[in-house]
Amino acid sequence: MNLSLDNKVALVTGASRGIGQAIAMGLARSGADVVIASRKIADLEKVASEIKKTGRKCLPLAAHIGRMEDVNNLVGKVMEEFGKIDILINNAATNPSMASAIDIDERAWDSIMNLNLKGLFFLSQATAHAMKEKGGGKIINVASIAGITPDILPVYSISKAAVIMATKVMAQQWAVYNIRVNAIAPGLTKTRFSEALWKNQDILNIAMSRTPLARPAEPEEMVGAVIYLASDASSYVTGQVLAIDGGMTI
Repeated sequence: MNLSLDNKVALVTGASRGIGQAIAMGLARSGADVVIASRKIADLEKVASEIKKTGRKCLPLAAHIGRMEDVNNLVGKVMEEFGKIDILINNAATNPSMASAIDIDERAWDSIMNLNLKGLFFLSQATAHAMKEKGGGKIINVASIAGITPDILPVYSISKAAVIMATKVMAQQWAVYNIRVNAIAPGLTKTRFSEALWKNQDILNIAMSRTPLARPAEPEEMVGAVIYLASDASSYVTGQVLAIDGGMTI
């Protein structure tokens, strides 16, 4: 079972902190050179400096995945620097509103869907074109258990359910190009992105009452599954969604 990522090039979005940062570090420790992307270059440079300590190359690039020109420029810059993309981790996401489904407005809907779904799909498409020319690759989408079982973030849940279906569609249609597409679905994880949830004791208590392991995840606990899906160890796995949720979805 080969979990090595030696000589691979990985692109990780939303990599300046949280799950994205943990995944980028894990990929580098497994042998990959890593391109990290998010909106703020200063935050990325701190992560890049840590990745370079592993002995791997790291290229930080500022990009807003919700903007098509940034998506195309990002893929172009990676190809210019490394000549290939073996692994894409679609981790960038947003949720600017805690409003209920009856109250949330169009602006919040558009913001969530633009980044979480549209940006993810078109970055995957642009990367798939590059992968096709090089004989294949692996795409791993970061969905959420909110896309499996709706929670208190209604439009976020809808967007992540769509990410799960996008994963299956891409896996089905791009297998012919030797591109495997899978997803992980994290449960409540202790990141800055989700701190409004896990720092709220009432919300945390409800979530933990539904979680057999009775604790939130740490970002680093997402890494093992990603390494498996990015490596040759999962050579016959595509179109799947792995819930990493302490058992919440059961």
